[in-house]
Amino acid sequence: MGVKSKAAAAILVLLLFLGSLWLRGGLDYHWDSCFKGYNQVNKLHQLYNSSGAEGAEGPQVLEGCPGQTFQVSLLLSHLLAAPADTSDVLLQPYLSSWDELVRFMESLGPMVGLISKEIETKTSVIRQLAVLAEESPEAELGPDGNSINSVSKEAGTKNDPEASQYIGAYYSVRSMILAELSQGQVDFNQQTDSGCRTLLRLHRALLWLKLFLEKLAETPETGRLRSPSELCREAYKSTLANHHTWFVRRAAELAFIALPERGFFYRLVCVQNQEEFGLLLNRVVQAIGEVYDRTQKALEENGMLDLP
Repeated sequence: MGVKSKAAAAILVLLLFLGSLWLRGGLDYHWDSCFKGYNQVNKLHQLYNSSGAEGAEGPQVLEGCPGQTFQVSLLLSHLLAAPADTSDVLLQPYLSSWDELVRFMESLGPMVGLISKEIETKTSVIRQLAVLAEESPEAELGPDGNSINSVSKEAGTKNDPEASQYIGAYYSVRSMILAELSQGQVDFNQQTDSGCRTLLRLHRALLWLKLFLEKLAETPETGRLRSPSELCREAYKSTLANHHTWFVRRAAELAFIALPERGFFYRLVCVQNQEEFGLLLNRVVQAIGEVYDRTQKALEENGMLDLP
């Protein structure tokens, strides 16, 4: 085996190891998703952003992008369905958003796709916990003795009739936090396999992707457009890198080198140029930001931003 072949093999092993450590500590979960994800119509999606997507010509509509596994229209529809009440996030559309983000990462090539495997593992953890909770509803009692199931069902019916079937402790971010705290599933001093700890790891990764997409959307007034590889590495350094060991940081940077050029991203979401690309990504970034901010507030209020 030549020097180049050995180097390629070493990098592959390194990235495989990264995949298991990506979100700070691989978990030994190998469950498949055990309940159905949030259902969305896989055709045209009526998508509105909070700044007012409904103009003189009516609501903006995003169509599916033919030939692509990742669909930005589905991602945006899931993200827009996630906020509930004034400060909560529904877990079904939240996890469905991650399903689409995983497809986005997988489309960027096998090296980046390795990273997405750990994220898939973590979404499966929360889904499995939801299944277990639904099988034992008698355990889902809040500190006041009231059933979390009944509270979640009432909230779901009030805010979204289609989401009322998703009830229980894992109906939303806040209901999950309440249930796991009341049941002693969250340990603030050592690692546990709680949904709250898993959510925190996903939450940190969401900030990285939000910043990456935000940077991709930017169009500099002067100078060249920076490469996606450079932008992804920069977003990583200011977010997830703060929670990773030196070894994982070096391996992550190797993975980012393999990112495709900007033209690939245009084709991925069916746009022709940077102007169209920026307008589309800004809508996605805004929707991610709303979900991220609500999750951040819920975790912060319960002292969960530094769970081990």
